[in-house]
Amino acid sequence: MRLAAVALPLLMIAPAFWNGYPLLQWDTGGYLARWYEGYLVPSRSTVFGIYLHYGESFGFWINLAVQSLATLWLLQLTLRVLGQMQTFRFVAISLLLVLSTALPWLASMLLTDIFAGLSMLSLFLLVVGGSRTSVLEKISLFVFTAFAAATHSATLGVLLGLCAAGWMVRPLLGARLPLAGLAQASLSIVAGGVMLVSANHALSGQWAWTPGGYGVAFGRMMQDGIVARYLGDHCPRERYKLCPYRNDLPASADEFLWGKSMFNKLGRFEGMNEEMSYIVVHSLADYPAWQAGAALRAMGQQLLHVATGEGTNGWIPHTYGIIERYIPSQVAPMRAARQQHWNVNFDYVNWLHVPVALASMLALVVLLAQALASRRLDDLTLLAATIALGLLGNAFICGVISGPHDRYGARMAWVATFVVLMALARRFGDDQPDDETSAAA
Repeated sequence: MRLAAVALPLLMIAPAFWNGYPLLQWDTGGYLARWYEGYLVPSRSTVFGIYLHYGESFGFWINLAVQSLATLWLLQLTLRVLGQMQTFRFVAISLLLVLSTALPWLASMLLTDIFAGLSMLSLFLLVVGGSRTSVLEKISLFVFTAFAAATHSATLGVLLGLCAAGWMVRPLLGARLPLAGLAQASLSIVAGGVMLVSANHALSGQWAWTPGGYGVAFGRMMQDGIVARYLGDHCPRERYKLCPYRNDLPASADEFLWGKSMFNKLGRFEGMNEEMSYIVVHSLADYPAWQAGAALRAMGQQLLHVATGEGTNGWIPHTYGIIERYIPSQVAPMRAARQQHWNVNFDYVNWLHVPVALASMLALVVLLAQALASRRLDDLTLLAATIALGLLGNAFICGVISGPHDRYGARMAWVATFVVLMALARRFGDDQPDDETSAAA
């Protein structure tokens, strides 16, 4: 047990040790800059920016330590609350997750993604934990969930959807979803919103939400051809800044928003927010069937986009520039890392990670189908349903608004693997669920 207590936290961030520095991503620089630049930018949480800032003096290794320990804490607490905690089982499941999923890469990265999957576990434990968790554990779960919700709007959206679903089905499930637990979970999301708005005010002087929703949605609609159709139908009768460019729009949202496109010439988000939001809203009204079809396709595609490592390569000039400008003490170790020498290749990793992620999500569906057929409603079934709903919510929010990306799928799919491993451990172990309740009851 002592060996595991030392080895597991290190293994959970083994990719960072191998890299020689915490893994960076294209978006990392935007979060780091929030502390220094004093203004809000789209999709960059000031809460996560502050979290990263306080790790600068330690080369960000303190952030990775927090992420590693929080991950292991939530894994063991989930096992304990569901009556499956055994030292060997905990170690075995943790090692399998390290070896076969994106989890250690997420924990090794300076990005919000690690908190997306973990927050589903913490929210679930807040709801069902009840007498099986201590007061300190409840407080810790509440704070962790609130923080995770504040790190990214998509994470907050998934958690909000899970809470809404819990309140909707509670009349059917009764005591299986305690009122106190649902209330605590819901309040944690409210606290996350308050935390984010307060951090935005502290750093920018504005009582405002993190901007960017309409702009990102606009990019996805442009990628689907909806924006070009809308401009074709309304230009030049209505004067839009994009009218002169309606036949030259980029093929992808990423190229439009983050590449060298006409978006830069037109003032980026500050210059285009009003026009983009207008087109988003009115194109929904003009082409509802097209929008619905595009949304369903994007959601389905997002469920299949689960590869590890998107955006984590050697070409992240914005992040390099932010570190060089504001944190010069980190330039030397950052430049010495394998990633900055293009020595991180996820092709071989994804030969294993992608099939494991897809198989785990499929197994989650099978697990729920078996529970429905046998009219079994225990806590493991509730967890499986929670994670399945969270995966669907994540696919809808990210796929429909931002467009399908592997990053968005990989950060959630490992939780499905965790639930499936728990189900296998119970099936082939010597323990039986002590909380089994028939659906009829």
